[in-house]
Amino acid sequence: MGKMPKKTVAVLIILFFLPVVFLLFLYPAKHNYDPLQIVDNEVAELQFFNTGTQDQVKLEDQITILGFFGNNPLNYATAASNLKELVYDKFKGFKGFQIVILLPNGTEAQAKALHDEINNYEDMRFWYYTYGTPNDIQAVFNSLDNKLDLDSDLSSPEVFIIDKDLAQRGRLDDRTEREMEKNAPIVPLYSYDCIEVAEIKNKMNDDIRILFTEYRQKRKGDFDSSTRRGNNIKAKD
Repeated sequence: MGKMPKKTVAVLIILFFLPVVFLLFLYPAKHNYDPLQIVDNEVAELQFFNTGTQDQVKLEDQITILGFFGNNPLNYATAASNLKELVYDKFKGFKGFQIVILLPNGTEAQAKALHDEINNYEDMRFWYYTYGTPNDIQAVFNSLDNKLDLDSDLSSPEVFIIDKDLAQRGRLDDRTEREMEKNAPIVPLYSYDCIEVAEIKNKMNDDIRILFTEYRQKRKGDFDSSTRRGNNIKAKD
């Protein structure tokens, strides 16, 4: 049996060692990531809201994407579709994940129409519309740290990541490496524009994955957030 050509040997060596090298790069990264920062630790619970059924939705003990679609939720069909396709479909299999949309009482028919529009006959058990008074909706929004106001119809294109301890998560410094090198002013990211596909794909989805990684490490006893929590709140102030 003749010798294999040198090119063939080289290709086989590369194919063998390339996955090994890739795994070596991944291994140290598993425990060396920047946890998703706490920007507000006093998010209001949904105690005065109802779903129109016997189901009671709460934020505590859940990882929640919280949105406000206001008096005309059908106007947010694009935002809802983006959340459904780019976020919900990716994370609905993770335990404790939910999307919650706050709406004023009386918008149930529009909410159902919106739900039917984005459903596509898929599992939507972890997507909730919950209803309350304008004052209750404003109170929840005011408990969040953000740089925007609700529109006059109690809506916003911004959605928020809330962790299991009723803390709002985000980025205290959302600058790129190039912006940091140029000493650009610090720009925080407290919420995510669900109209902007790029922001959902490149930032929000990454941040949700990081949060799930944090909770997975907590279950294993490999994560200590007590110091970081205090530092994050102090840094925000």
